[in-house]
Amino acid sequence: MAKARGRGKPLRRRDKRGGPGSGRRKPCQHCRDKIEQVDYKDVAVLRKFVSEKGKIRSRRITGACRRHQVQIARAVKRARELALLPYVNEGGRDDSPRRDRDRDR
Repeated sequence: MAKARGRGKPLRRRDKRGGPGSGRRKPCQHCRDKIEQVDYKDVAVLRKFVSEKGKIRSRRITGACRRHQVQIARAVKRARELALLPYVNEGGRDDSPRRDRDRDR
């Protein structure tokens, strides 16, 4: 006899509970501190939202809400334009694996 498939409702991915990705999202740091506008001159705060390579980190990583993530991105771009933040990390280019591979040829 064949196995009876589909007994009851199939379980969707979003209905599953548990796992490493489940859990409560951390609240936005700016909303928690009641900050209305992100300041482009506050370089110490903006550095937390920029990776080692100089990329702006995503909302999923930073935990910022949509409104503040847009403000963060705009503030980082303004700070870069005024030379308060670097566009790229200077030390990041030295250990590139492609450069070593091209030398062997």
